[in-house]
Amino acid sequence: MPEVEDGMCFACGEKNPISLRLKFEEIDENKVRAEFIPGENHQGYNGIIHGGLTATLLDEAMAHVIGFKGIKAFTAELNIRYRTAIEIGETLEIIGEYKRSKKSSIASIHYAQAEIFDQKGNLKAKAEAKFIEA
Repeated sequence: MPEVEDGMCFACGEKNPISLRLKFEEIDENKVRAEFIPGENHQGYNGIIHGGLTATLLDEAMAHVIGFKGIKAFTAELNIRYRTAIEIGETLEIIGEYKRSKKSSIASIHYAQAEIFDQKGNLKAKAEAKFIEA
């Protein structure tokens, strides 16, 4: 499924000079994957990635897996579990997974989850979210 062109997206935009340049690929029908290496300009505490940026990585993975399914939706609720600090310079694997959907009287709601792992396969952070179809 081709993605919607949004060159100025903070997380994945090619035209945005401060973009994270995330490139997600489908790894099965309901999963996407990307890699990211945080640099010094992504830190909160010295040597540790800013927690808000971790949230961005997780949210973007879930948005992409929903987008790859051809659904246009926005984040309505985001719950994050930070497991351990993410160090600057470590290669991260970000996985987004589509879980399910349900229709309410107002809109269709889509559920997804995302996880961030280090190169050794250690879980660094995990999120679950609800997306409302636009």
